[in-house]
Amino acid sequence: MFMKVKKNPWAALFPCPVVLVTCVDSGGRTNIITLAWVGMVCSDPPTLGLGIRPHRHSYGLIEGVGEFVVNIPTVDILKEADFCGMVSGKDVDKFSQTGLTPEPAEKVKPPLIQECPVNIECVVKRKIPLGAHHLFLGEIVYVHVDEDVLNEKGRIDFNKVAPFVFNQGEYWELHQKIGQYGFSKK
Repeated sequence: MFMKVKKNPWAALFPCPVVLVTCVDSGGRTNIITLAWVGMVCSDPPTLGLGIRPHRHSYGLIEGVGEFVVNIPTVDILKEADFCGMVSGKDVDKFSQTGLTPEPAEKVKPPLIQECPVNIECVVKRKIPLGAHHLFLGEIVYVHVDEDVLNEKGRIDFNKVAPFVFNQGEYWELHQKIGQYGFSKK
């Protein structure tokens, strides 16, 4: 019989996807924030949630403009993604410091990041104070996917994207498909 160790509440869910969120101020100055407290929260309308601390520079930009883009980085830009989470956009132009390339979005003001193969444009629908973080709920209004990461069915091939996750203070790669939704009932 296995014994479980009992612990006080903590951010125990793992792993968490790492994303680069782009945002802009009212004057059009861009910023990038690296987040791991991110996830899909609704399929119709497609909505995702971002957990951001109110003192972060990007929090005010997203709150002010009401739009953001979630960019899914690859392992090829791990260093740039880490950097964007370590310095403040108040002091640093993260696009110029990292060499990442901004591209115009289709429906929102914040730019896409060209080096990210998947870019998800969102409009803020609600903000919920939770404690140390506030939850921004963003309705997905447009999605961009690099053609070369799609499989023959037009779906994203995660091996081609090579995303990574945040796992209790560490970055980890994803490895292989081990099942498909509904396989247990077939």
